[in-house]
Amino acid sequence: MENRLFVSSSPHIRSSETTQRIMRDVTIALLPAAAYGVYNFGLRALVVLVLSVVSAIAAEAMCQKIRKQALTINDYSAIVTGLLLGMNLPSEVPYWIPVVGSFFAIAIVKQAFGGLGHNFINPALAARAMLVASWPVQMTTWTPVTPDAVSSATALGIIKEGLDVPLPSLFDLFIGKMGGCIGETSALLLLLGAAYLLYRGVISIKIPGIYIGTFTLLTLLITGFDVQLTLVHILSGGLILGAFFMATDYASSPITPKGQIIYAVGMGLLTVVIRFYGGYPEGVSYSILLMNVAAPLIDKYTKPRVFGGAK
Repeated sequence: MENRLFVSSSPHIRSSETTQRIMRDVTIALLPAAAYGVYNFGLRALVVLVLSVVSAIAAEAMCQKIRKQALTINDYSAIVTGLLLGMNLPSEVPYWIPVVGSFFAIAIVKQAFGGLGHNFINPALAARAMLVASWPVQMTTWTPVTPDAVSSATALGIIKEGLDVPLPSLFDLFIGKMGGCIGETSALLLLLGAAYLLYRGVISIKIPGIYIGTFTLLTLLITGFDVQLTLVHILSGGLILGAFFMATDYASSPITPKGQIIYAVGMGLLTVVIRFYGGYPEGVSYSILLMNVAAPLIDKYTKPRVFGGAK
């Protein structure tokens, strides 16, 4: 009997999950949409993606070498950051753009705050926001996916600017036959990757589901329940990529159940406000970043009371 009882310190329940396994799953989930982006936009898109990933790995190794830390470039986290940034770039950006963006994401947003798990905002999105603010022309130059396309503008750009050109069909938007950033065009392949992450238990449907649901409801109200226009807004831009792959970042999202609901609703509300009432046709990046900043405060006021504690 005495051999059955052991006293040890917490945690008593251990998980077999590792950072490497989680990040590898995210990389696998992103690859179909990234590959389709290369198919859509050609070899230049592949070069942008490779430069972004290689620069992120180099920046991680350099920072850890300077700080005399053990190298962790084999945990796939730098690869995920570089791949996400590359997928959020137009294929026509100058080749130095992904290099600058990856070094900013890793060195400034991630490593300067302590490394993996300590970044308070999503590194890839922070880098994209910096690049858009610094080089807006290069970051908003789109390539048409077909030579006979009437306009290279994205669907959201057409709506925002009131251009007298037809919108892509819902089918084209769903499969990704439209202009945009390299990895955000194919809703079908992004949802396939998201389904893989859900199956593997890497993410939960809670945050992306409430985010997209809030956005959908508010868009329907604003458009007078125009279902087709609402679907265009859902399938265009970075909503699906952001909701499933960036809003769910462990380090920069709330951990409390109530906090996750507030976080997701806030992102949906901010995305609608920016898209419909702001000067920028897209709002996903900024809405996620703003709610990333608010996440610690949300956790503070939504944490459950300790059982038996004072009111």
